[in-house]
Amino acid sequence: MDRSLFHPAFKARPYWWDDIPIGETPEAELPARTDVVIVGGGLTGLNCAIELGRGGAGCVVLEAEDFGFGASTRNGGGVSGGINLGKGMSGARSRDGGIDPVMRAMIGDAAESFAHIQTVIAREQIDCRWERSGRFVGAFTPKHYDGLAARLDLLNAVAEAGAEMVPRARQREEIASDYYFGGMRIGRSGKLHPGLYHRGLMRAAERHGAVLVGRCPAGRVTRNGTTWSVETPRGTVAAREVMIATNGYTGDLTPDLKRRVIPLASHIIATEPLDPGLARSLIPRGRTLSDTKRVLCYYRMSPDGTRVIFGGRARFTEVGPAVSAPALHAMMLERWPQLKGIRITHAWSGNTAFTFDHLPHIGVTAKGLHYAMGCNGSGVAMLSYLGAQAGRTILGGGNRLTAFDGRDFPTRPLYTGHPWFLPAIGSWYRFRDWLDRRVA
Repeated sequence: MDRSLFHPAFKARPYWWDDIPIGETPEAELPARTDVVIVGGGLTGLNCAIELGRGGAGCVVLEAEDFGFGASTRNGGGVSGGINLGKGMSGARSRDGGIDPVMRAMIGDAAESFAHIQTVIAREQIDCRWERSGRFVGAFTPKHYDGLAARLDLLNAVAEAGAEMVPRARQREEIASDYYFGGMRIGRSGKLHPGLYHRGLMRAAERHGAVLVGRCPAGRVTRNGTTWSVETPRGTVAAREVMIATNGYTGDLTPDLKRRVIPLASHIIATEPLDPGLARSLIPRGRTLSDTKRVLCYYRMSPDGTRVIFGGRARFTEVGPAVSAPALHAMMLERWPQLKGIRITHAWSGNTAFTFDHLPHIGVTAKGLHYAMGCNGSGVAMLSYLGAQAGRTILGGGNRLTAFDGRDFPTRPLYTGHPWFLPAIGSWYRFRDWLDRRVA
């Protein structure tokens, strides 16, 4: 391990945790009965709890770890709405040549997720450094640039993305680098501080009557007539409905759902504070950045504009900072050679949940459990939205079903939820990226 990459004050934990009391978790007394038990205290579960409370229903949110331990506070804080869902959909046309109506509905709902997160932040007065700053998606090859251009009309027509193409000659308007072959500039995108957003959701859920119980994993879930019983180390709670909001941490409690999501690790580093002039020059317009590689990267400046937050698929599985941090640092230098010698102060990872059809899912299992999960690495807005939609469904208010509701949630034969194949897929994707760049 190259120790010169690591700052003397290096922490193997999320940068965002410096601003939140991650170890101080609510451990309210478990009631004997409630209307709804929510399993999982992340963005999905808390948005569901807020919606239930606003509708007059009581709920208990069970979190196996400290609240905020999972990917809800481990992500990069980029917020998109319908943009990533549009990947590869330039050919999504109906027989009459128009946009396929199912795809139109899906991208429309994904775009609605962006409106939802803005509404929640404003309504609940969550100070989470929210900025509607836009995004720049860098094209890894000229062919990728053409692919982005082919999706432009779809994204603008259905997601109201405010997107436009940026040729390579104008790329430095967006990033102080010549690494990409131009890209797409997207107006309808933003960024936030994920730790503060999650804490704000916790406070909002409690204001709306939710009981938050941390360090309390759900055990056996059984049903007797119209009543569910959820066993925990602190006793059993009875409820009318149960909501599973575990996403990339879905486990043996719900083996049927575990078989339908692929937990894929995403790794992030934060640099030490930069020279102010250098920091201002890297992303002139303050956007979030991502790219079109199969082994993608996503990055931004910290909320105070002093350091780089750089994430990506350093590995597709969980590895320690000794492996992930040097890999991400090298990726960062490929884009910004001017950062050579800059050290890392934080390195961490978290599980995203990918699905076999690359789409989010919301619905009810054959046993009657509600769920929302599988946002394929773009879950800050979408999981917030789907959590709230699940809450409305449970309330029975006749809300419009989303395009993701009740769709077939596929798995694969012999897959049990343990993705043994991820290292091979990672190697194959890296090879394909290398080949694409070589022939560009």
